[in-house]
Amino acid sequence: MSHKRIPKRRAAMAAGGVVALGAAAVLLPSANASQDGGSSDDAAAPRTLKAADAPDLASRLAGLLGDAFAGSYYDADEQRLVVNVVPGDDDQVVVRAEKAGAEVREVDNTMGELRDGARTLKSRATIPGTSWAIDPRTNKILVTADSTVTGAEWDRLESTVQGLGTGMATLKQSPGTFKTFASGGDAIFGGDARCSLGFNVTAGDGAPAFLTAGHCGVADDQWSEAQDGPPTATVDQAVFPGEGDFALVRYDDPATQAPSEVDLGDQAVPIVRAAEATVGQQVFRMGSTTGLADGQVLGLDATVNYPEGTVTGLIQTNVCAEPGDSGGPLFTQDGLAVGLTSGGSGDCTVGGETFFQPVTTALEAVGAAVGDSTGAGAGQAGDGGAGAADQAGEENAGGADADGGGTGQAGEDAGGDTGAGADGDGVGGPGDAGDPGDTGDLGDGTGAGAAAGSGPTG
Repeated sequence: MSHKRIPKRRAAMAAGGVVALGAAAVLLPSANASQDGGSSDDAAAPRTLKAADAPDLASRLAGLLGDAFAGSYYDADEQRLVVNVVPGDDDQVVVRAEKAGAEVREVDNTMGELRDGARTLKSRATIPGTSWAIDPRTNKILVTADSTVTGAEWDRLESTVQGLGTGMATLKQSPGTFKTFASGGDAIFGGDARCSLGFNVTAGDGAPAFLTAGHCGVADDQWSEAQDGPPTATVDQAVFPGEGDFALVRYDDPATQAPSEVDLGDQAVPIVRAAEATVGQQVFRMGSTTGLADGQVLGLDATVNYPEGTVTGLIQTNVCAEPGDSGGPLFTQDGLAVGLTSGGSGDCTVGGETFFQPVTTALEAVGAAVGDSTGAGAGQAGDGGAGAADQAGEENAGGADADGGGTGQAGEDAGGDTGAGADGDGVGGPGDAGDPGDTGDLGDGTGAGAAAGSGPTG
């Protein structure tokens, strides 16, 4: 028997119509729009680039700049990657970053110092209702406490933050309560819990499956498409709490059709591949309770202390969510799968902080693929290098020829689409970074059991 996609909760979409339509107006008209621009004639001028290309450039510059790299974020208004550097004795780091196409900002705190601060918070202030993440826009650690953190616990948290030193962290209190967003109701159901389906995936053995939140996966091992309905999928792996909040759930029927899209109701966004989040990036969330909402990424590698335990490695955003939205997809207008809804505080009336499990980490852990997994698309060489991933040019380790001499590799294993960067034949020596390459063409292969719909779809 063929299993259709798990239907979305249309009543919730209607109730959340104002939010959904507002976000869709931003999302749909520009779904295929390119933001590439800028002239290659001026190597020192910051380049405009799509948000989807920002993580590649940031990764290249992190390796190129070494200890001088102090984080980066995407400026959506200017369509540029802003890179923080701590110059120290090497006055060439700014030149290298600028020639690679980034906007450079000199800051005081190194990534090592910020990570040390996060470790101190973990050892001294792991208090339920708190979270922290490195915020590259302020070059500080963003520490948040919910409304349950009071009295001696607040004093302990405040003292720990102050002990990190001036200019190392900011502390704020959220009016809500940090909680996971599972609830009784409809969408996908397991026992007394209701969650949202994240992305349909292909398991390592080729079987159809989907990702959702780990706290949903540990709540029950069988899930159905209707409340009190027959089970249609069984939990294979689940992580919560600990190093993530994700679960792989296999469809019981191996003939299940799992299309690669996020269902918005009357329209769908095709999912191309999984991608890393970038601070400052605009993202969209779909959920069975509140429908479609959008916002920005605020921080990466966030630690959240839920009542059930501590979860690490999350994405922090200002996208709203409510109970029942757990496990739903976080994605971009380009069709990139970014995250799975974990939890947070507030709601879609007053707003709040919401945390997401990175899809890339979940896929690696469970051995699954999302989107076109055939790898049919080859990255094409651009004028300043071969493929978007070799942003730093021939002098960077990994060495795509700056004159486009490298040969494009096949598309990424998890996507087979945006140019995966090319390895140049020549090995560049130390020196300045070359110009970024153009984004490779999308692959035209089709992936069996590719990514799928929103929280309420299957």
